Amino acid sequence: MTAVGLRERKKQRTRDALIDAALDLFLTRGYEATTVDQIAAEVEVSPRTFFRYFASKEDVALSLTADEQRMLLAELASRPESESPFTALCQAMRSLLQILREADDAEAGRYLRCQKVVHSTPALLAGTMRLIKENERRLVAEVARRLGADPCDLQPQFIVAVFVSVALACFDERTQDPAVLARRLEDLLALAERSLCPGWDQPVRSGAAEPASAPG
Repeated sequence: MTAVGLRERKKQRTRDALIDAALDLFLTRGYEATTVDQIAAEVEVSPRTFFRYFASKEDVALSLTADEQRMLLAELASRPESESPFTALCQAMRSLLQILREADDAEAGRYLRCQKVVHSTPALLAGTMRLIKENERRLVAEVARRLGADPCDLQPQFIVAVFVSVALACFDERTQDPAVLARRLEDLLALAERSLCPGWDQPVRSGAAEPASAPG
């Protein structure tokens, strides 16, 4: 293994250790009562080292959520251009859930503890929604690119809004097992497919015929 590879592995181990220490402290002492100094001390690093990885204790608490949002965007960008935007979004979410389902015991435990901390802390729930809204704008930009549209157009915004609504309905504090989330997602996607008109997420062509008006 190269020196660069070894350095990256060491950085990842330190990052994971900081996340684990933070989650343990949040669960035992409470989020508000925990300090950055305490998190750093648990890992036997300085606060300065902590700040090389995270900007704040909220940043470390929401780090897995931020990682998931980045992975979702990356999975969407990797989907075939032949897929319709909503299908590509749904396939990206399926891929993300598959990654979570294939996580090792340490990663799975970290994910479940993170969910427990977030759902018991109003400030972190608000932070989660902020991250989702920020990533929503990036998803809109990618969907607009696929449609050949402007991100300010209503269609890409609407497609992503429908997808985010499905995703939020899938994830809740009572359902944290990735396998259960995957089943809920499939049920919600089936419901969406039955509820939406075929081709609703296809590009709107100029000069397309207007829907026929009802007879008067």
